[in-house]
Formats: sequence, C-alpha cells, structure tokens
Amino acid sequence: MKITSVNAVYPRYARIPKSWRTTLWQIVVRVETDTGITGYGYGGGGLAAVEVVNGHFAELLNGRSLDATGDITSIWDVLYEASIPYGRKGVAIMALSGVDLALWDALGKAERKPVAELLGGVRKERVRAYATGADTDWYAELGFTAHKMPHRWNGSPVDYDSAVNAAKHAREMFGSDAEIMFDVYMSWDHATTIEMAKRLSEYRLHWFEDVLTPDDLEANASLRPLVKPTLIAGGEHEFTHVGFSDVARTGAYNVWQPDITWCGGITAGLRIVEMGRQAGVQVVPHRGGEVWGLHLIAATECEDFGEVLPGMRGVARDEVWLGEPVASDGYLSINDEPGFGVQPNPELM
Repeated sequence: MKITSVNAVYPRYARIPKSWRTTLWQIVVRVETDTGITGYGYGGGGLAAVEVVNGHFAELLNGRSLDATGDITSIWDVLYEASIPYGRKGVAIMALSGVDLALWDALGKAERKPVAELLGGVRKERVRAYATGADTDWYAELGFTAHKMPHRWNGSPVDYDSAVNAAKHAREMFGSDAEIMFDVYMSWDHATTIEMAKRLSEYRLHWFEDVLTPDDLEANASLRPLVKPTLIAGGEHEFTHVGFSDVARTGAYNVWQPDITWCGGITAGLRIVEMGRQAGVQVVPHRGGEVWGLHLIAATECEDFGEVLPGMRGVARDEVWLGEPVASDGYLSINDEPGFGVQPNPELM
C-alpha cells in the first residue's frame, strides 16, 4: 500500500497545567493510505511538532510504500537524516515518534495483527503496572502493587522530612512487597541524592528517577554505587538510539526509561531495547502503560513494568484515546485489535 496523506493535530486540551505542556504537549498523527487503511500515532512537541509533520515530513512521506516492517525502518531513517539540521533531539524527534507509531498502527491494521505481533509476538500476556502520581491512598485502593510518587527539592531541610513521610506512608499503604519509587524531576543534586538514600533506606525504594539533568551523565553514573540498593533511573528526556549510546557509554542509569512517544517511536524503541540488553540494564519505558509502550513491553525484553498515570480521585482528565488498556488488579494487557487498537477521541480533535 502507498501513503497518500500525513496530518498532525494538536488536541483541544482543556485540563493541561500551565507549564511547557500548555503548547508543547502530545500531538495526534494520522497516516492515510491508498487502501483506505488509516493509522494513528501519538507524538510530543505540541504545536511546533505539528508544523514539522504537516510541512517537511508530509512532503517526504506521500507516495511511499508501506508493506512491511522494513519499510517503516527505512522511512524512519529518511526522516531522521532529513531533519538533522533542526533535529536529532527534542521537538523534531517527538514529531517523528508520532509518525512512526502511526505507520506501525497502519501496518498492523493492514496485516490484521496487533503491533506486538508485528514485533515478533507477545511474550507477556500481562504486564505489572505501577501508578504514578500523588494520590497514594487511591492507587492502593485500585489494586496497584507498585507506586511512583513525585518529590521536589526546594532547598529546605523540610524537604527531607516530606520525602521520608511520603515514603513511610506509601510503604504502609502498599505493604512490604510493593515497589516504591520517587520521581524528583531533576530537582535533587549529588549531595541531596546521597543524603536522601540514607534517610530513606529503611523504606527500600526501588529507584530514584531523574535526580540530575540528562546532560549530567557521568554524575548520574557516579551516584549508582553510592545509593545502592536503590537504583538510578532516567532517560525520558533522551532521544533515539544515538542518544542512548551516550547513556550506555557512561553507565548513567541502572534503569533506562525511553518515552516511546518522544524518543523516536517503536522503531527507535526496538534499537534502544537491544542496546539495553547488550549493556545489561533494565529498560522500563516512560509512560509504558500507555498502549504505545505497552506493545513494546509485551513483545520484547523490556522489564515487566508499565507506568500509568491515573490522576487524582474524582478529578476529570482529557481522554485523547478511546480503547486504551485499563489496569485491573495492578496489571495491564493488550487486546487482540489490529494495530494499537485505539482511536482518537473526536471530541478533542
């Protein structure tokens, strides 16, 4: 089949917190073919990425063949190389991610197979989910057995106490066998991380996520032996297998967290997973409980661990995709629908 059109839109979000996300959050990409099959993908980069897809990428894609997984790989390489002057990381690769996922969705529909089957078949019938957010009590009630909570360092000794209190409460709510993690979003420094590891040791945190910026790879690596057995996780702000080669070279993280809707899609994700296997590290995709990462987790050597963001009890959210898998008793499964098995919510398009 041939690609006949490529189009990206920025959904009509109503509930985005004021931040970089206001205009740079997730985009929806639509790829149409001459067979009538339409593929959908999810990318990042917001309004800027929409311009990349609808301008440069659409010109390069129209008329190309889409009959095999190799075609998707070839297209990925073409788009990456063509966008090097303004790309390699950031918005351009977030845009490429959305296109790549739409191509995988279209091919899955054409072959009447879930994307996981295109990747070699389902290895994990169920994937353990972990809930990310601040509503610890609610996530425990929902049946999750793993929880990641936010923590920000504001420069006050009180922040140590708030971290200890949050970890203690999570351990009490989830029990001794649960995995408890902190996402500190680049707000700790080297000394703070070491001190936190000491104060939190009795609560046995599984990992500290994004303690330093993604530019501090050597410093991240130096923390690994100092906070054991807690792991150092990161990588959601890294892009493509090219970027992860620096992560591998420096040994920056115990746990790699590529975001499949940002790092270059499934195509880049497959390359990163293979690099992680060779490096002997865990790969746990960022937001991997969303359908885009879930298919990769189910079909590859990714860890059996998928992140979901349930939000807060009783607080409405923008639901961009219809048919997304929902965690039940702390586990997720893909369905048998071809492609990714989801459709964009017309109310937000």
